[in-house]
Amino acid sequence: MTVVLVGYQVMGVFMKNWDSVDEHGICTSDRDCDDAYKVCQKLDIPFHQVSYVKEYWHDVFSYLLNEYEKGRTPNPDIICNKHLKFNYFIRYALDKLGADAIATGHYARTSQEDEEVFHQRHVERPEGLFRNRFEVRNAVKLLQSADHVKDQTFFLSQISQDALRRTIFPLGGLTKDFVKKMAAEAGFQHVLTKKESMGICFIGERDFENFILEYLEPRPGKFISIEDGKVMGSHRGWFLFTLGQRARIGGQRDAWFVVDKDISSGTVFVAPTTCHPALYRELLRTDRAHWITEEPPEQLVREKMMPCSFRFQHQMPLVPCMLTLNQDGTVWVTLEKPLRAMTLGQFAVFYKGGECLGSGKIMRLGPSLYTLQQGQKREQPAEATTT
Repeated sequence: MTVVLVGYQVMGVFMKNWDSVDEHGICTSDRDCDDAYKVCQKLDIPFHQVSYVKEYWHDVFSYLLNEYEKGRTPNPDIICNKHLKFNYFIRYALDKLGADAIATGHYARTSQEDEEVFHQRHVERPEGLFRNRFEVRNAVKLLQSADHVKDQTFFLSQISQDALRRTIFPLGGLTKDFVKKMAAEAGFQHVLTKKESMGICFIGERDFENFILEYLEPRPGKFISIEDGKVMGSHRGWFLFTLGQRARIGGQRDAWFVVDKDISSGTVFVAPTTCHPALYRELLRTDRAHWITEEPPEQLVREKMMPCSFRFQHQMPLVPCMLTLNQDGTVWVTLEKPLRAMTLGQFAVFYKGGECLGSGKIMRLGPSLYTLQQGQKREQPAEATTT
């Protein structure tokens, strides 16, 4: 549930994005809606619900299927925040409900004081209108939360500056344990007992492979060893696998792990260890990066390079890197040390000094350590022959 702030009057709004039933035939979104309604009843505030099922299908789920078919591994949570909650919904809240701002339960903070949100005048901007580059204003920064374990700025790394200026994150300065304590004292036991959502929300506890095959036709192919080219087994589609995951290959007693994919042949390349050098890379390129403050950082514009930190998974530790800005707005990311299982389609999210700068979708990966090692081995005999 998202809270809408009208002046200092508060109302709760539940967004329904997906029609689904769990293994017991119960619509999980209806159950979540009931929980949100009970919270609003207890707080004695108005309750609204709005459906974005069609928009979710078009902007998030269709995107997800398209990415899988291209051999990439998408992040639907980042795309959902970008297109639905911080686009369709925030416009609905401001333009239809007459709200001044929204408050969400994300663990994040901004550089803007809560009071400043209410001192802004909302002007509906026409579609496609570019902001005047000479307009003078202070950009609002997206900052990591006080609880770094639960920090969710990763999922907010594609939202717009306009949306951020109209958003309050009440939990940003609190820890998850403290929030649970507050909820218990307020009597919200029905919410405290709910499981935390993990993984892709609309799949739930269902088997991922069976779920995706309801929407994509099977594309049979081979598992092939990256080391000797030996066929290890067969699969039902390259889109069912992501780099680094264990490939359950029939007839193989030992564990094999996905290290690469070739969608032109349907081949999924595998290696015999979870830390195989074919899984490690230190270079990637993004698509045109999205910057929270709307423009690339000043240092990156001025010097074309900038040190910062990066992650491509929500809770992975931040890793030092060097960004190189290209003329088309894409970014090369060079890591201080190789990382395991960087994956096409995931988002490279950039941080500097506690600030989430923005992100870009990973579109190209540099050579793996295994490829570099094989290249060095081929060069050595040639050097020996010439000497």
